[in-house]
Amino acid sequence: MISLNIQNYCETTPSVVSVGTFDGFHLGHQKLIEKVISISKTKNLTSIILTFNPHPRIVLNNEKDVKLLTTYEEKNKIFESSNIDYLITQDFNKSFSKLSALEFVRDVLIKKLNVKHIVIGYDHHFGKNRDANASQLFEFSQDLGFDITEVRAFQMNKVSVSSTKIRNLIHDGKINQANKLLGYQFILTGQVISGLGRGKNIGFPTANILIDSHKIKPGNGVYFIRSIFNGYDIYGMMNIGSNPTFNDKDDSIEIHFFDFEQNLYERQITVSLITKIRDEKKFKSVDNLSAQLQLDKKKCFELITNLKKTN
Repeated sequence: MISLNIQNYCETTPSVVSVGTFDGFHLGHQKLIEKVISISKTKNLTSIILTFNPHPRIVLNNEKDVKLLTTYEEKNKIFESSNIDYLITQDFNKSFSKLSALEFVRDVLIKKLNVKHIVIGYDHHFGKNRDANASQLFEFSQDLGFDITEVRAFQMNKVSVSSTKIRNLIHDGKINQANKLLGYQFILTGQVISGLGRGKNIGFPTANILIDSHKIKPGNGVYFIRSIFNGYDIYGMMNIGSNPTFNDKDDSIEIHFFDFEQNLYERQITVSLITKIRDEKKFKSVDNLSAQLQLDKKKCFELITNLKKTN
């Protein structure tokens, strides 16, 4: 897969395109992309995903508290596992948002990407104020000469999979359910920053990470996590919350890796959340907290053993 800004895309070969934010790259998105790839092979077309950066809601609604399943960088990384030919990014700004539906299809999809087939999901809207829908797109296809395939909503247990549903699950700390709808383990990427060093003093040194302000943060609690360093799986446990035992005011994300002693300060790391161990709790003493952390670690090692048995 080649990732490019649309300004740098110079191919002239006919293409099959799907357009969207694809936040989370969940199972519904994956089914849509499978259809794009299938059509590209059948009709000998270049397969393209056209996405936007930043997320349109951030620009149009000036929503500083928009919370996304995947940052732009995470989304690019996840897309690398697909067989799409190109992931094309359109800079989203106020000027671009004013394009009419016809202008977007004609000037971007047709003239820039040479689209011959468009794959859309259910409830597809586009153009200025998202006024146009699948009906308008079908009308355009008659005049502009391209085909359309509409993919139905992907359902799991008779419930449609959507980014909104997954965001709600993650916000509530229901990582197992969220991972099932994503089709992979939810990830957090952040830069390791300096902490207060309290974990080290009780035998659980931690790497504190700072995540993107628009990235959704799972509900407070302790999670069993995995990361990859130098090609090896490294497991650990992560606390999200305000450290009530120490009466901290601000939330933090702290990760304790098992049997790992590298200095991670100022490095950017990515962790996959496997399951939630427990809710965050205020303990009567630091000794009580330390004892609980030992139990959490024991639980995680049991989970590691189970994972190795199933792999």
